[in-house]
Amino acid sequence: MSIEEALATLGWRQHFQSQVDPDSTDTPARVMSVHRGRVEIASEAGRASIELHGQSATLGLTVGDWVLVDESRSQIMARLQPFGLFQRRAAGTGGDIQAIAANVDTLFIVTSANRDFNVARLERYLAIAHDAGAFPLIVITKSDLAESPQEFAATAGKLSPGILVELLDARNADQVAVLRAWCGEGQTVALLGSSGVGKSTIINTLSGSEQDTSATREDDQRGRHTTTSRSMHLLPDGGWLIDTPGMRELQLVDVGAALDDVFSDIAALAGQCRFTDCSHESEPGCVVQAAISDDTLDPDRLRRYRKLQSEDRRNSESIAERRSRDKGFGKLIKSVLSEKQKYKGGN
Repeated sequence: MSIEEALATLGWRQHFQSQVDPDSTDTPARVMSVHRGRVEIASEAGRASIELHGQSATLGLTVGDWVLVDESRSQIMARLQPFGLFQRRAAGTGGDIQAIAANVDTLFIVTSANRDFNVARLERYLAIAHDAGAFPLIVITKSDLAESPQEFAATAGKLSPGILVELLDARNADQVAVLRAWCGEGQTVALLGSSGVGKSTIINTLSGSEQDTSATREDDQRGRHTTTSRSMHLLPDGGWLIDTPGMRELQLVDVGAALDDVFSDIAALAGQCRFTDCSHESEPGCVVQAAISDDTLDPDRLRRYRKLQSEDRRNSESIAERRSRDKGFGKLIKSVLSEKQKYKGGN
């Protein structure tokens, strides 16, 4: 197997090759898992563990990233720009952005045919998938327990133009096999969904492993988290599965274009309004309100769109404010140091 073929099995593509200097002697490698102070990588030469120090410790590496490695020094020299990135606003008041997973081709958005099924949450996940450059596939589990499982599938199918929906019993290997079409050689998939919807069961079936699963609580039909670390796993069909915790509470950050993709019906109507700054409430000539009046647009869908827009705007503005504040503080420090130097020079 050539180097190019070996890299292709890891998910290498022209997007990454175009970022590499033809004269570079550094080795392309993919981040398989991230630990405190080190990462596990895979390249055409095999697996390795590399300590993060100096510049490499500031790269913000996450599982799925592609990097360039100086093998002579066992040091990561650069992080290649991903074609897509799952990220969230980190806990706390700082507003920092935390990378969760990079370079995912397909996102299995997993929900179940019970009380976990939530249209607003699915729309949020679809926006996240679009922003991360991943193809979204809604997977509805526990179809064997629902009285009318097709109703859940029909509702999900209306959330975004062309959205694909699979209805299955996660414990049935034959039904889960439909997902293998997305897990071919060099492809990267990830799962997103609440605890207890069958993500671990799907992972077990796709990978042929026995990941721990937790029973669903009877009182609210919700489960407990079973995944505790972010890592990539090779699937029997040659694809890669990114298994990551922390995906349930992803907040939207700078995903305005992705929201317009998910709510393309509303975005198209808004573009026809009489005023470009129409708030779609009571302005004359508002096409969006006209669509609500003639029952061609669900007012609840507009409300959810506005809510996600507001969250995205709030989080994006807080990040911009933090950056501006940090920049201003940096200028203040430089000014103080400069004045001190002048004072010392005068004495």
